[in-house]
Amino acid sequence: MKIICVGKIKESFFKEAIKEYQKRLSKYTSLNIIEVNDYSLDNIDLILEKEKVEIQKHISFKDYVITLEIEGNQLSSTELSKKIEEILIENSNIIFIIGGSYGIHKEIKERSNYSLSFSNLTFPHQLFRVILLEQIYRAFKIINNESYHK
Repeated sequence: MKIICVGKIKESFFKEAIKEYQKRLSKYTSLNIIEVNDYSLDNIDLILEKEKVEIQKHISFKDYVITLEIEGNQLSSTELSKKIEEILIENSNIIFIIGGSYGIHKEIKERSNYSLSFSNLTFPHQLFRVILLEQIYRAFKIINNESYHK
């Protein structure tokens, strides 16, 4: 499983939370978090294009890609666990993509197998990475009938 993120985590408290969930998830899956460059330019289209190129370097044709988009499908934690379980039956190469400040390039969205939204709210990218990891961890606990989810 991979999580591709635009930008780097700077705050130590987010880094610690991410490290904790990576440790917890290691019981269930190998997890690779890939940080690609974010760009500070005046042209949004150029920013999205550069981010697209960076993201595409880490995706192969066999990967099942889930993009995190505000306009995506909203699932409960239980529904997300079922979705992950269904995907894993046919494909162990799941990639979650968290875009940058301006979202995700349309070509990445078109390549996506599934568009997922956690909320209509906007979250800081650093915090959202922690939220995503926690929900993936919760999903594996549900899949394995282990206590955690309530």
